[in-house]
Amino acid sequence: MTIIKKNIVFIALIIIWIIISKLNIYSAYILPSPTKIINVFYTEILNGSLIKNTYISLLRVFIGFSISFILAFIFGIMFGIKENIFQYFENILEFIRNIPPISLIPLLILWFGIGEKSKIIIISLATFFPMFINIRYGIKNADKKLIEVGKSLGFSKIKIFFSIIMPHSIPNILSGMKIGIGYGFRAIVGAELVAASSGLGFMILDAQQLSRSDKAIVGIITIGIVGFLCDYLFSLLIRKISYYKGNYIEN
Repeated sequence: MTIIKKNIVFIALIIIWIIISKLNIYSAYILPSPTKIINVFYTEILNGSLIKNTYISLLRVFIGFSISFILAFIFGIMFGIKENIFQYFENILEFIRNIPPISLIPLLILWFGIGEKSKIIIISLATFFPMFINIRYGIKNADKKLIEVGKSLGFSKIKIFFSIIMPHSIPNILSGMKIGIGYGFRAIVGAELVAASSGLGFMILDAQQLSRSDKAIVGIITIGIVGFLCDYLFSLLIRKISYYKGNYIEN
């Protein structure tokens, strides 16, 4: 019953979609029926096209996400600990954060060409700031009382960092990663605008050029499903860590 409640809006939208298709309110060219979409899904999986494009997009997101996580982790820790240093970089970081990565596509093509580098950079830019902000927040707002206790017990700065600050920051780090991976899937279509010949973004754009709304919808739904699964895994991990952390504090 809980599953039905959580998905009641989704189920309602599917029912409305079926009714609209049956009543022919919109032509199949504009809004294909759910049956048509399922058939296209089956065909694309059977010929290997959907699996190949999903794998390539996932690989691009993973590489871009991994690069931005490493950078966000380093700078998040550095600026979280050294607030006085962060003040010098705050305005420039806010300026860069508000520039949509897709708007940089023309420059990235000029600087890095139309290969994989441009696509990876777009994804990295899209995923960096959610992780950086959350990591820095977690490091900066570590429990000051516990840090004072650590100092009174003679803990070194390194031990305080790994024993107190890092464990406190893990939920924030995972939350940032969860948001970041979502931004990565949002950016993949824009990234694959850069002369791509494969990937889910390419699949959607190619379908648009061929006036295949059914194939475009399949690509969009696939991105949503993959993104949802990644989001779910991160949410599950955050809940598990929060649970164990709560038990640890109680005991």
